[in-house]
Amino acid sequence: MRKNDISLVDIPLALVLLTRLPLPQLASSSFQRQSRAVWAFPLAGLAVTLPACMAAYVGQALGLSAALAAGLFLMVQVLLTGAMHEDGLADCSDGFWGGFAPARRLEIMKDSQIGSYGVLALVFAIGLRWHALSLLLDLGQGWSALAIALLSRAMMPMLMVWLPNARQSGLSQSVGRPSRRATALGLGLAVALALPLLGFVSLAVAALLALLTLGLGLVARAKIGGQTGDVLGACQQVSEVAGLLILVALFS
Repeated sequence: MRKNDISLVDIPLALVLLTRLPLPQLASSSFQRQSRAVWAFPLAGLAVTLPACMAAYVGQALGLSAALAAGLFLMVQVLLTGAMHEDGLADCSDGFWGGFAPARRLEIMKDSQIGSYGVLALVFAIGLRWHALSLLLDLGQGWSALAIALLSRAMMPMLMVWLPNARQSGLSQSVGRPSRRATALGLGLAVALALPLLGFVSLAVAALLALLTLGLGLVARAKIGGQTGDVLGACQQVSEVAGLLILVALFS
């Protein structure tokens, strides 16, 4: 790694970008490193999912069913992220399939109102995550969800490197285009931290999620000509749903 490619300030910066955790105010100069901080995106997943796992574990210890503990898990996770990834999924679903031209699709995605496609996408995504988590908790594999939180957030920088920004404003545009080096470091970090949880299966899961990200990127390029913050959020959600389903298939 070249000098200044990584810095410890990248960790709180990634948390500011991807979570709603109460954090000390960062110096304005720190935000000049936004595109370099993508290697720490998996740590943001760890920060919001570790408390969610603990909440589910405590819930089960107090006698809650796996389904209710999974509900606690999702509630904590959504509170700590501010539902930003879910919002991206809903906006992409409305825009990609609610408009007939790239400009109109981008306009729909920017609209704060949610349409039928967005509602259905959230229902399916939350429903699948809830059920998959309840099955994993019932199998005693709830902590494996940490691995998916890490890997799913390592997928977002891959789209940022590959696709141009589809609009000249928004979160993704303000962050900038990361380097391949920072992106690869983030993926390597996610896999390394997932290894104690899943073993070498982590490599296969990461490969499958990367293929899924490639597919989503092709759709985004065809629909709007690139990526936006909403596309990145949708990428995280689709990756998380797919990752949890993969774990259920492996552990069942």
